Amino acid sequence: MAEAKYDYDLFVIGAGSGGTRASRVAAAHGAKVAVAEEYRIGGTCVIRGCVPKKLLIYGAHFAEDLADARRFGWKVPECEFDWQVLTKNVFEEVDRINAAYSGTLTNHGVDIILDRATITGPHGIKLGDGREVTAKTILVATGATPSVPKCPGHELGITSNEAFHLEAVPKRILIAGAGYIANEFAGIFHQFGAHVTLINRTDVILRGYDESVRDRLLQISMMKGIDFRFHADFQGIEKMEDGSLKVTMSGHEPMIVDCVMFATGRDPNTDGLGLEKAGVELDAKGAIKVDDDNRSTCNSIYAVGDVTNRIQLTPIAIREGQAFADTLFGNKPSRVDYANVPSAVFSHPPIASVGLTEGQAKTKFGSVKVYTSDFRPMKNVLAGRNERSLYKMVCDSETDKILGLHMIGPDAPEILQAAAIAVKAGLTKAAFDDTVALHPTMAEELVLLR
Repeated sequence: MAEAKYDYDLFVIGAGSGGTRASRVAAAHGAKVAVAEEYRIGGTCVIRGCVPKKLLIYGAHFAEDLADARRFGWKVPECEFDWQVLTKNVFEEVDRINAAYSGTLTNHGVDIILDRATITGPHGIKLGDGREVTAKTILVATGATPSVPKCPGHELGITSNEAFHLEAVPKRILIAGAGYIANEFAGIFHQFGAHVTLINRTDVILRGYDESVRDRLLQISMMKGIDFRFHADFQGIEKMEDGSLKVTMSGHEPMIVDCVMFATGRDPNTDGLGLEKAGVELDAKGAIKVDDDNRSTCNSIYAVGDVTNRIQLTPIAIREGQAFADTLFGNKPSRVDYANVPSAVFSHPPIASVGLTEGQAKTKFGSVKVYTSDFRPMKNVLAGRNERSLYKMVCDSETDKILGLHMIGPDAPEILQAAAIAVKAGLTKAAFDDTVALHPTMAEELVLLR
């Protein structure tokens, strides 16, 4: 029960992956909980992120699968793609998950408040309708939002949020950025028939991923016909009479395109939240500073997920929400372990990675042993697709312990999830060598690395 002087034991702002988990678990531990959400229950991941994006990626894969099928004896006619059908079905699935999330919260007795909430002090919250409530503990789980460069005409561009709601696939799209969102949407729109140009301020794509794997994606993407312009900074976007967009940038000629998409990082959602009224400190990027237990510089206010800008991944937000609720309300103190967190880029083909890159390992350990397998998947060989996969294992040269595993190729994320368990468990290269190969598979390359 809530203490007499507070309306709630816990008030959560933001019902995304982290906020939903924290609300549900705290309520299960007996706390009186409310969660406020100004948009839709489910947050970025479910509503306008990983879930709808992965469904678009499945849809995009059929372009190559249908072409390849002919080499496998299928008399595939010329197929037409209907963007409206795909997006309609994707939105129906998003609605289903949104309802499931809402149902879970309601079933656990969490009060859902569909309104914007701001902080008025260490224990005070004001809702959009003017109502004020109090809580012993406040959890900020407001996530992050796509950042947009401040060039003239930036309002003519879209972000990943709007990409799902385009009326049609643009004939020519310019994607700004070189992180996972930029590369994923480059693959999606390319497969759907758009001419894609990716521009970036530097000449590095997927900063933080292993160099060999990044280079391989760049080679394959260029081979597919995706254009890259490096060392290009936005100078402006203007609308032409025919509705197309003229984009000017440093170091390159201007471009005429039909759509500009910004995928240049994500900013923590802390603007206008009233955090300063409670003495909550932010870092230079506007993220909430927290300690190992997710507590901010105000004793009664905590934060989890992307708004803290630690590791911006859904499963991390969920674990942080769980650890917060267990520690505070379940008498089960726990913390998230941020070592060896696997991640994936659902590009075409996808990338998956866990642990240290070769560069990071050399910096940290001096000498390392690197094992690789550079191969053409069996399916690609028969399909006549000249696209090679690359698997790479980085090991400590003294102990043979695996420090990192990096892959690019079909189904790499599905394969890496299981292999990541071995890396997390601290196994050695010998443990992989001792495992008999599953033949013929792509995954067997992991136990045959030279």
